[in-house]
Amino acid sequence: MLKIKKNANKAWVTFTLEVPEGTGETVEIAGSWSDWKREKMKQKKDGSFSITKILPANNEYEFRYIVDDVWQNEPETACRSNSFGTENSIISI
Repeated sequence: MLKIKKNANKAWVTFTLEVPEGTGETVEIAGSWSDWKREKMKQKKDGSFSITKILPANNEYEFRYIVDDVWQNEPETACRSNSFGTENSIISI
């Protein structure tokens, strides 16, 4: 799930991911905004994982979640093929 708050030049994007019970020992996100460097997401009281990124507005970004070393897409966004034969989630801010 994505939540975006935008002003003229910046956007606060909160990425939230629910994981199946018994998974989620490590939950990370990686995206084009950080040259695909993995960032750990924090677990919330409800069991979901979340991270908020401040990103430059008026851009498009690709990203994926990594749950226990398995790459996953955001189900609420469009996807684009990548050079690894899979797809990346896309957000436009």
